[in-house]
Amino acid sequence: MTAVNESSETPPENAASDSTPPVPTTRRASRAAAQVAPLKAPAIRRERKPLRTAGILVAVVGLLATVALPAYGALEGATSAAGAETTERTVQQEAQDSAQKFVAGSDAKDTEVARGSYSATTRDEIDKKKAEAAALERAKAAAAAAAASSSSSSGYNSSNVDLNMTAPGSGEVRWPLASIQEIGEGFMARGGEHQGVDFVDPQGTPIYAAHSGVVTVSSDGYYGYGVAVKIKGEVNGVTVETTYGHMPYGARLVEVGQTVTVGQPIGAVGSTGWSTGPHLHFEVDINGVKSDPLAWLRANAG
Repeated sequence: MTAVNESSETPPENAASDSTPPVPTTRRASRAAAQVAPLKAPAIRRERKPLRTAGILVAVVGLLATVALPAYGALEGATSAAGAETTERTVQQEAQDSAQKFVAGSDAKDTEVARGSYSATTRDEIDKKKAEAAALERAKAAAAAAAASSSSSSGYNSSNVDLNMTAPGSGEVRWPLASIQEIGEGFMARGGEHQGVDFVDPQGTPIYAAHSGVVTVSSDGYYGYGVAVKIKGEVNGVTVETTYGHMPYGARLVEVGQTVTVGQPIGAVGSTGWSTGPHLHFEVDINGVKSDPLAWLRANAG
C-alpha cells in the first residue's frame, strides 16, 4: 500500500480558484497599522503642544534671570553708591559741584596778619618815585653829554703825567692838588646830599693820593662820580678811605688792589659823572663815617 505524501507541492483545491498569491501575515499587520496611524496623529500633536509652550516659558524665565536681575542689581548698587557719596563727600567734592560756592574745611584756622608784614603804596608815592626816576635819567644823560664834551675838548692823555712826581709837603697826609683855584660846594651842602668838598681847578690838573693805602675802586663809571678812584689805608691809627671823583676818561693811573704811597699821582681833574664843570670831588671816610674833608686836610696836611 502506497503512502500518500501530504506535503506535496500540489496546491489545495480552493487555491485553484484564487488567482491572488497568498499574503504573509506580517504584511497585513503593517497595512493595518498604516490605516490606524492617521487616526492617532492629531492626538499626538495635541500632546506635544503643551510641552512646547512650557519650554518657551522656561526660556523666557531664564532670559529674565540672566539679564533683568543683574541690571536691577547694578541699579541698586549705583543707588547705594550715590547714597554713600551723599553721606561721605569730601570738601574737594563739594567745591567741585559749584565754582561759586565757598566751602571751608573743618581744619581751617583764622590767621591774624601783622601790619608790618605788608606795605601799601599810595598814588602820590608812585608819582614821586616816577619823578625821581625821570630826574635821575635826565641827570645821567646830561652827565654823559658833559663827559663827552670835556673829554673831547681836553685832549687829556695820562701818559704825559710824570709818575715820579709827588705832591708838595710831607707827612702821612697831603693835599690832593698842588694848588686849589677855588673851593666850590662844601661838606653836607644841598641839605646834606653833598658829602664831600669840590676843589675847582683846570681840566687835566694832576691829582695826588692824600695818604698811603690800597686802591679799592678804580672805575670809568662809579655812580654819579663818573671816572673815580678810592684809596683805603691807616692814618694816625685810624682807618681812612678817600674818594676822588669826576676825573676825565683815560686819566686813571692806578688799578684796584694796587698799593699807593702818599703824594703819588693817581689821576687828573675832570668833569665826568654828575658834574657841571671841571673840578675834584673829594670825600673822606674815617672808620666808615663821612667826615669834613677840608677840616681833615687842614688838621693833618698843614
